[in-house]
Amino acid sequence: MLGSTHGTLTTDFRARVEACGETPRAAVHSSAAPSADDAVPVDVSGRPLHADVPDLDRFFRPESVAVIGASDAEGRPNTGITRQLIAWAERVGARIHPVHPSRPTVFGLACHASVADLPEQVDLAVLLVSDPLPVIEELADTKVKFAVAFASGFAETGGAGAAAQERLAAAVRRSGLRLLGPNTNLNAFEEFRDDLDGPAIALITQSGHQGRPLYTLQELGIRLSHWAPTGNEADLETSDFISYFAERPEVGAIACYVEGLKDGRSFLLAADRAARNGVPVVAVKVGRTETGARTAASHTGKLTGADTVVDAAMRQFGVIRVDGLDELQDTAALLARARRPKADGVVVYSISGGTGAHFSDLATEAGLTLPTLSQAKQDELHQWIPPYLNVANPVDNGGHPVGDWRGRKIIDAILADPEVGVLICPITGPFPPMSDKLAQDLVDAAEQTDKLICVIWGSPVGTEDAYRTTLLGSSRVATFRTSGNCITAVRAYLGHHRFTAGYRSPFEDAPRTPSPSYRKAQALMRPGQQLSEHAAKQLLRAYGIRVPREQLVASAAAAVRAAGLVGYPVVMKASGPQLGHKTELGLVKIGLTSASQIRDAYRELTDIARYENVPLDGILVCQMVERGVEMVVGVTQDDLFGPTVTVGLGGVLVEVLHDAAVRVPPFGEDQARAMLTELRGHALLEGVRGAPPADVDALVEVILRIQRMALEFGDELSELDINPLMVLPRGQGAVALDALAICR
Repeated sequence: MLGSTHGTLTTDFRARVEACGETPRAAVHSSAAPSADDAVPVDVSGRPLHADVPDLDRFFRPESVAVIGASDAEGRPNTGITRQLIAWAERVGARIHPVHPSRPTVFGLACHASVADLPEQVDLAVLLVSDPLPVIEELADTKVKFAVAFASGFAETGGAGAAAQERLAAAVRRSGLRLLGPNTNLNAFEEFRDDLDGPAIALITQSGHQGRPLYTLQELGIRLSHWAPTGNEADLETSDFISYFAERPEVGAIACYVEGLKDGRSFLLAADRAARNGVPVVAVKVGRTETGARTAASHTGKLTGADTVVDAAMRQFGVIRVDGLDELQDTAALLARARRPKADGVVVYSISGGTGAHFSDLATEAGLTLPTLSQAKQDELHQWIPPYLNVANPVDNGGHPVGDWRGRKIIDAILADPEVGVLICPITGPFPPMSDKLAQDLVDAAEQTDKLICVIWGSPVGTEDAYRTTLLGSSRVATFRTSGNCITAVRAYLGHHRFTAGYRSPFEDAPRTPSPSYRKAQALMRPGQQLSEHAAKQLLRAYGIRVPREQLVASAAAAVRAAGLVGYPVVMKASGPQLGHKTELGLVKIGLTSASQIRDAYRELTDIARYENVPLDGILVCQMVERGVEMVVGVTQDDLFGPTVTVGLGGVLVEVLHDAAVRVPPFGEDQARAMLTELRGHALLEGVRGAPPADVDALVEVILRIQRMALEFGDELSELDINPLMVLPRGQGAVALDALAICR
């Protein structure tokens, strides 16, 4: 995973603006976007609220290029690269200047001995040298805007390489230029077809070879506009290119292959910009099996591995995560080219009842909506389809109608249904002339409709004319080779448009100034220490989170008096700054109903603490709260994203069930409620086996208050764990029965 620059973005942004003279573009739907003359808006913890959008126009379309280390000597690696760069510069209309200390010319072009001898200020410097650091320092005086470093041997090689990369990154920051690489390649300078129409895919890869399948989509008629091979991301990173591509009018979708995120916050800001602009981002993010190195004392920390947070953050900001490169290419292609859906309903249409039934099962299991067609629509379809065949959805035509004029009538009738937004036709294999006529009818219908038509061509051969010419020749039909990829892409297509239709940037409402709760709670923090349960509950109380009636006592007599004030039955617990899970040590006593039980419990708790050598700040005598749903709500620190909020089923089985949902602040009420619906045990909140529904509104309020605490304390709060949070029946609230907090 690449090194984090968390906490330095605001300073870097100002430095780049001042050094480069850049003025970031305003956010499309935000009047609060930064400019070169205004302070970058930040949240309460000092983190930026808008993505820094680098002006990469001169990178992708430079007017002048310097090739440092250029060569035309046969057999030298730099020769082939120089030749490709010269051809690329000619295509984009750029002047090229070879630089080499001992060559008067390179491929017939005048060659300059050093950077200082360049005849003009260049937009882009391509560094064909093994050590780019000295060259970056030379370029600092030339005002070059961009550089590319191909050299390897940096962070990908271990500690010494990482240190070398940091020195390179520091030199880049001082120079004012922007660097792609190191350890990148020539993918940015590939030849893209300019004879293709329609919205394009912009490609970002940290491993160049992983982008090859998408690059070859051009051979199927799908336009590609840019390729950013980010390499080790010493400076320019995936987030920069997402932000830039999200502003490009020709880009219909952004496809990413990500091995590691450099900075979680900048990634979320970039994804937010894309969501506000309605530009889909589809990503393969490797590392699903990474568990993350955690020594968390809280339950919450044990629920959340590193990839869990990445997955949640992507989903939260509308990034569509897929597993394979085949899914990446198919999903990005569909999202780039398809129009906004008219409805969420999917109809499966086939020439085989078995095919339709099988695919419908897969689609329904994946969460697609297959509405039952109205009786009137079914009657209409039965004009052309035998009455004994099912046309409710899936629609089985029996085969013969596709061979004549009836085939097109059936397709048009399905597409005319207002509940239908997508028609999917699985063709399991070529069966001419039926399959040829069906493919042509689908292509012709697609030209006349604003609804999406998808075809799955199941033949393993793929050389059939109906596939190669008819289907792939259509810019309106989305053609797939597998059912799984079709379902993944259609689900992403419908989900993306639902998400962006109601999207409001959570950064718009992020707190800018500390709340009175923060100022009150700050006095309770103890840097570098774990708070006792009593102190942690005071922290919650400062943020308006309800805790039980309780008193901290230092004697058996005081405990008896406290029980009378709190009200029987009571719970007694040991409270101390080093206590995590008290139940395992026998330091919790519940259901106490008399003074004698109180005295006995006090003596036993203190004896155990003394035996275990656990320092106490006292014994808590607490109100006993029994009826409700036990939940866990907490905060942990993620290396990439900073504070994250987790909610899940709580109680003693929390680490067994591992039923939890995660979000990265800031987020609103809609996301807090969505966290609850993601839980496998969500039904418990609705009431099961005669239990009343739980007070979900109160639970959501606790989640939002905990989020506010996470935002305001930032990395001052290493961990916070409420377990259990007892969610009472509807209208009665939620009570934090136990709490743990660790200060950084």
